[in-house]
Amino acid sequence: MHAEAQTPPHPTAPRLIAIASGKGGVGKTWLAITLAHALARLGRRALLFDADLGLANVDIQLGLNPPSDIGAVLAGRASFAQAAMPVPGAGFAVLAGRSGSGSLAGLPAATIESLLTGLRTLPFDDIVLDLGAGLEAATRLLAARANLLLVMATDEPTSLTDAYAVIKLHAADAPHADVRLVINQAASPAAGRRTYETLARACAKFLGQAPALAGIIRRDDRVRDAIRRQTPLLTRHPNAPAAVDARELAEALGK
Repeated sequence: MHAEAQTPPHPTAPRLIAIASGKGGVGKTWLAITLAHALARLGRRALLFDADLGLANVDIQLGLNPPSDIGAVLAGRASFAQAAMPVPGAGFAVLAGRSGSGSLAGLPAATIESLLTGLRTLPFDDIVLDLGAGLEAATRLLAARANLLLVMATDEPTSLTDAYAVIKLHAADAPHADVRLVINQAASPAAGRRTYETLARACAKFLGQAPALAGIIRRDDRVRDAIRRQTPLLTRHPNAPAAVDARELAEALGK
C-alpha cells in the first residue's frame, strides 16, 4: 500500500458495510464508490473492496489501473495492504477485484472467511464491500459477515422483487443482522419513500419485520456523466442532487 501503509493499525477492526442489490444495473457500484468517498470526506479512513468476484469493475468506473488485485492477494503474490490503491485526490483506497475470473466467483467458504479476516486487519474505519449482483454462495457469505448490509433497489418491479429475495435469504443467513434499504434513482424524496414503503410492507408481511430506510438517492443525469468521465460524482458534481443525498447517507451511517 502507499501512504496508508505507514498508518498504525486501528485498535478495533474496521466496520464492514456491504452493498447488495440482487438485480444488476441499479447503481450498486456507483453507490459503493460514492459512499466510500463521502465517508472519507467525513474524516473516516475508508477502503472500497470490489467484492463482485469475477465481474469486478470498480477500477474501470474510477479510471484506475491497480498494480495488484484480490486475485494476487489470494495467490500470495501481494498482501492486502500492498493491493489497496489510494484513489488520487479522493481520500479513500480501492482493493480491486479481478474481472472475468469465474474461479473467484466460486471461492469456497473457507477462503472467503480468510479473505474477511485479512480485511479486518487493515487500518481503516470503514470497508465498503461492493457485492456482486445475484444470490450466489460467496455473495451471501460476504453479506452475512458484514456489520451492515445496505440493500439497494429502484421502483422497478424486478428490482423490488430481487431486493426482497436478498433480504429474505439474508434473514436466514444472519437473523440478527443490521439490514437497511437504499432507494436509488427516485423521482423525488416522496417517490422514494413510497418505493421504500412498498418493499417494507412486503417484508413485514412475509418475513415478520422490515429493514429501516437508510437513504433515498434522487435520479440525477450527472451520475451518468461522472461514470462516463470515470470520475467520482463528489469530485465532478459535488452539489448535484445525488451527491447531496449520498453525503446525507454517509453522515447518517457515520453517527
